Amino acid sequence: MDRSPYWNPRQETLPREELEALQFAKLRRAAAWAVERVPWHADRLLRAGVRPEDLRTPDDLRRLPFMTRDEWMEAQCAEPPFGPFLAAPPEEAIRYHMTSGTTGRTPIRVLDGRKDWEWIAECWCHGFWAFGVRPEDRVFFAFSYGTFVGFWGAHYACEKIGCLVLPGGNMTTAARVRQIFDMEVTVVCSTPTYALRMAQEARELGLDLPGGPVERLILSGEPAGSIPATKALLEEQWGAKAGDTAGMTELGTIMMFECDRQPGGAHILENHFLEEVLDPDSGEPVPYGEMGERVVTSFGRGFLPILRYRTRDLVVRIPASRCSCGRTFDIYEGGIRGRVDDMKLVRGTNVYPRAIEAIVREFPEIDEFQIHLFTAEGIRDEIEVLVEIPSSPDGTEGLQTRLAEKLREAHEGLRIGVRRVETGSLPRFELKARRVNDERIVIGSDGERRTT
Repeated sequence: MDRSPYWNPRQETLPREELEALQFAKLRRAAAWAVERVPWHADRLLRAGVRPEDLRTPDDLRRLPFMTRDEWMEAQCAEPPFGPFLAAPPEEAIRYHMTSGTTGRTPIRVLDGRKDWEWIAECWCHGFWAFGVRPEDRVFFAFSYGTFVGFWGAHYACEKIGCLVLPGGNMTTAARVRQIFDMEVTVVCSTPTYALRMAQEARELGLDLPGGPVERLILSGEPAGSIPATKALLEEQWGAKAGDTAGMTELGTIMMFECDRQPGGAHILENHFLEEVLDPDSGEPVPYGEMGERVVTSFGRGFLPILRYRTRDLVVRIPASRCSCGRTFDIYEGGIRGRVDDMKLVRGTNVYPRAIEAIVREFPEIDEFQIHLFTAEGIRDEIEVLVEIPSSPDGTEGLQTRLAEKLREAHEGLRIGVRRVETGSLPRFELKARRVNDERIVIGSDGERRTT
């Protein structure tokens, strides 16, 4: 392994029992800080009958109440703009961010102090170093630099590593692609969807992206970064290795990263987070290899302490031994599999957008797609996939038929229509893609008919 401040064998290769002891020591400190500085947390722990010094085992941890997005938003609305969660006065903050794509009345707003921001950048450093980023790299961020936390921490991490950083900012896709070539960029950071969009633009510009300078794609913002078919398509179109990462605005920074061994998933940053995988209905732990909901406790963010936050992300945890890199951090196989609230029920069949994308991306002829749910004849739920197909060697009808058959086989015989639409008619996304358009009619409690 490289000798570097971002390869720390004292923690990254700890035996599991020592790693868990480290986590619970940090958990007690984090809980004590939250109780001391945030009355909202102190009241919750008091009602649960648990003290910070009691937290020594997973059973003790489960005595702590969950923290949910809904109650966060409600408390923030009751005490605007930040709610009752801050452990320091707002005027001591140096960074402000808010969530993107939040369902509800308002996005979640967060603040960070100087030490928080140093920690955020350090966490990203460990993830980038693990995937092979080095000081000699030139890193391009295809990112809008708004209030969504996105790649902000990663930008500062690359500066700390010593890379040349190129912020994409408010550039067109064509300008970004040209700059990647002009500046001989070796690492590109993007959402998976936008990486595919840039590859499409490169083809239209006549640029040889697979033969270009980029060696690594670092992906974040969507589950697609760990979908094998999507990743394979990206690596083919860019001629580069693609690695997945994931973070959350609420939790401050990157929480999982794919190392350069590409073990089929992302390592959990377990010296900075304590992650549980629980049954989303019962709240009980699920074993290795079974899907459950991530519940996360953060150790590094002092301005906004987070204990047992229900992310609603679906994951499958597997042992660190699946990877040959030497880290003892466990792995989320396939990264983020989706969200608990993403599942759609169509005529008795569970449909997950990620599962549909995994199949669609097996057809590289498809430039873009959208999942459309609607009510036919006022009574029957229907689902179709809208696809943009500029051209196809065997004709678009044959491709549509093959895609429809694969979708039917993967969804217990549910008929999912495939409809070709005009090229360029579907929305493109730089940040998180929103490819589900649910226009089904529901009957409200007031008897009114409305779309979902």
